[in-house]
Amino acid sequence: MLTAAENHRLTRIGRGEPAGKLMRLYWQPAALSEELPVDRPVRGIRLLGEDLVLFRNQAGELGAIGRYCTHRGVDLAYGRCENGGLRCPFHGWLFSTDGTCLERPAEPAGDKPPRAVAANAYPCVERKGIIWVYMGPDTPPAFPDLDCFVAPDSHSFAFKGLWECNWLQAAEVGVDPAHASFLHRFFEDEDTSQSYGRQFRDRGAVDSDLPMTQLLREYPRPKIKPSRTDYGMQIASIRETPIGTHVRVTNQIFPHAICIPMSPTMTITQWHVPIDDESCYWYSIFTSFDAPVDAATMREQRLREHQLPDYRPLKNRHNAYGFDPREQAARTYTGMGDDINVHDQWAVESPGPITDRSREHLATTDIAIVQYRRALMEAIAMAEAGENDLPLRAAGSSGGDYRGPQAIDVLLSPGEPLDAWRDREAARRANAPWVDAAGGVGVTERA
Repeated sequence: MLTAAENHRLTRIGRGEPAGKLMRLYWQPAALSEELPVDRPVRGIRLLGEDLVLFRNQAGELGAIGRYCTHRGVDLAYGRCENGGLRCPFHGWLFSTDGTCLERPAEPAGDKPPRAVAANAYPCVERKGIIWVYMGPDTPPAFPDLDCFVAPDSHSFAFKGLWECNWLQAAEVGVDPAHASFLHRFFEDEDTSQSYGRQFRDRGAVDSDLPMTQLLREYPRPKIKPSRTDYGMQIASIRETPIGTHVRVTNQIFPHAICIPMSPTMTITQWHVPIDDESCYWYSIFTSFDAPVDAATMREQRLREHQLPDYRPLKNRHNAYGFDPREQAARTYTGMGDDINVHDQWAVESPGPITDRSREHLATTDIAIVQYRRALMEAIAMAEAGENDLPLRAAGSSGGDYRGPQAIDVLLSPGEPLDAWRDREAARRANAPWVDAAGGVGVTERA
């Protein structure tokens, strides 16, 4: 367990908070590209407890500036995107993508707006269907060459969803391999050929026809082996079966992302981004190592469970997450339907907006969560001290220094060494149509 003070230190992300300082040293997902439509590319957002407005000017340049006009404080999310910037509808002040006030048309002719009236502004870029904002000091770090960023657009798809809880609750469920055998348990197995786009409904490994639902249900006691890496942590979950050893390899990517297998041919890289201390968005990039992603199907599947414009889950605490006791008795462990995001949402929201970790009683299956918390505490202390040798942004590193990471499900034959999963992963990677000859993964373990 943590003390109340340690829990506060890890969970609060305001600009003056220790975890807030760490978060601001990394690029943060701020919106999906589809949230800035061509006809009106303006959207108000809240990110790390700060209110911003995103917009794209006529030249295609992105801006992320303070949401409230520096003149009289009205909401620029209702602004006019014109003349190379965002214009306030109240008195016509025009702001550029870097926050500079370009015009104050009600002022006397020849007016030159002083720097003092500039809006707060942050660098932003667009990668793989997501708009990213850097809210920290100095030069932003390079984007890492993770698979989700290297794969072509044809082989990736991005989506998001709202969870009403602190970011750390959301992030920790992704480094907890044991929960999948219970929270995501289905009492019957389906035809895995009909599982496209649905997590934990496909085959249980790249080299087996054993359904993942059967594997998780029948072998609920994984041996969990986490190891620190230069990007965060790699986790091997080992389940012994009569036909071999199942190894599931997942990852924690600093500061709040995971990379896990979605199916034998697809991975999910998912960030858990603080809106404020008590709510967050998950942003996922689905990356295919085989055929191009059927983005239309993937989006349609997820829109069945979420409502626009805020990507709020249709099942939530206000309707008991769709809980059906008859389903719980006969078909699923939770009684909350087939979408595992709903299961996870219940697990992270039901403890309350910010979990009181001083009341926990951790067990052996929480080993990766313990290691993640220690790594966060260390990184927060380093950020406070002004040190930059942090996971995924070591001093002097470039994007090419971080590749992969490896995320796969493998069923090893009896007698095969555990590390043989790496050969299966390398083979899948070598066969991916978008991986070049230098597409290996370099992972540096940290002490």
